[in-house]
Amino acid sequence: MSSDGENASIPTGMTKTPCIGICSTTTFGDSVCRGCKRYAKEVLNWISYSDEMKQAVLKRLEFLATQILSDRFEIIDEALLGRSLKERSVPFNAELSAFCWLHNLLKKAHYKLTDLSEHGVVVRPAYSQIPLETLIEQVDKELLILADAHRTRFSI
Repeated sequence: MSSDGENASIPTGMTKTPCIGICSTTTFGDSVCRGCKRYAKEVLNWISYSDEMKQAVLKRLEFLATQILSDRFEIIDEALLGRSLKERSVPFNAELSAFCWLHNLLKKAHYKLTDLSEHGVVVRPAYSQIPLETLIEQVDKELLILADAHRTRFSI
């Protein structure tokens, strides 16, 4: 991670973990982490994974986050979102979709969020009447359900 909080270009053999410091696989024994949404096996074995395996995990996480979050939120200023994450010391991977960054913000700073536009994000009109805290809970629940369904389907 660079000194400004953003992941720098990562050399071969140094693929950054998606961990955001809310690990429930090692703390509570969950099969899917409540923080980064990796499977317990992926959390435990991350260090031994090849860069290709790590990139495959990151792409799956990116796909799921983008699928769920893009339906509910619009990122209107990616640079502002990035600065907001840095100011709050929320880890993010600049090489992934800004929806992954938004996921990290919602997980790490949800209790401090009142106006997402201050972070370069707006709630889409179809969801604008739902209280933000409820919307964040719905997103997290749906991400966990999708991740667990994928884990079950592929017997991971």
